[in-house]
Amino acid sequence: WFSRKVPVYKPGRGPSARTESVGTLTLDFPASTTVRSQGVSLYIPQPAINATVEEDILLSVDYSCHGIPTIEWKYTSSWGVQKIVEWKPGTQANISQSHKDRVCTFDNGSIQLFSVGVRDSGSYIITVTERLGSSQFGTIVLHVSEILYEDLHFVAVFLAFLVAVAALLISLMWVCNKCAYKFQRKRRHKLKESTTEEIELQEVEC
Repeated sequence: WFSRKVPVYKPGRGPSARTESVGTLTLDFPASTTVRSQGVSLYIPQPAINATVEEDILLSVDYSCHGIPTIEWKYTSSWGVQKIVEWKPGTQANISQSHKDRVCTFDNGSIQLFSVGVRDSGSYIITVTERLGSSQFGTIVLHVSEILYEDLHFVAVFLAFLVAVAALLISLMWVCNKCAYKFQRKRRHKLKESTTEEIELQEVEC
């Protein structure tokens, strides 16, 4: 009887040097699922995951069966079904060309997806097949979203506010400059008139 236990995943630890970080996830917390067939038991602690772009996502599972099974992951979306990876624990994984350098496998059946994008949203189906032929499958639904619209909206509003304040300050400076120029011009004109009157008075006295 062959059994694997789910490891407690921590950033920077795991069977591969590439599993440095899982990333920060925004998660719903659905109940875990366990499915069993004649000789295979499959446990999925988190059937649904929400994430944002550029995160590293761990699709965690655990299984038990007779002997060493064959593990296969497929990705399904509105575009169709696509095989991601297939391997036997302890052997090299056969990763599809579309996911080269983006997938890391674990002996307990889990996989990690690096730097996910919106295109990675969909259902991920794992199939565990034992040597006697019995198999079991499970599904994890992944939803990847862009940066929250509210954050972008806040930034846009803040930038617009700064632009408006800058425009207002420039307008006030222009008005103040105009007023100062008119005041100085008027003052010079009065001073010139006063000087002219004094000169005329002096000429009359003479």
